[in-house]
Amino acid sequence: MRYPIVIHKDPESDYGVTVPDLPGCFSAGSTMDEAFEMAQEAILCHVEGLLMDAQPVPERLPLEVHLKDEFYADGIWAVVEVDLAEISGKSVQVNITLPAPILAAADEAAAREGESRSGLFARAVLDHISQQSIA
Repeated sequence: MRYPIVIHKDPESDYGVTVPDLPGCFSAGSTMDEAFEMAQEAILCHVEGLLMDAQPVPERLPLEVHLKDEFYADGIWAVVEVDLAEISGKSVQVNITLPAPILAAADEAAAREGESRSGLFARAVLDHISQQSIA
């Protein structure tokens, strides 16, 4: 799953990272590379916390919506990829049966999004749960 992030750098500070699609999700790093790594970790921890609290994971908004927000005006935009299958905690292997064309389409979508099959299924479930919470 791809999340846009905004990086801010003040002269006397580390690189600060904000994840606009996840209110309250922040991170930092002393280098740009570290800022990206810490952003991935922060996103996974934030989503896991929402799940543990039985809160919906916010829907990702179109980037254009965030670009209009003056709070992010001076930031550097980037995109980080996270695999929701990497959320900490015990993973459980499941056996499901899907028609071959659906599985092939899922694998193509996962590859296009830069995530694993498990990550795609995890995201699909979270998206579904979020939509049900809104309805």
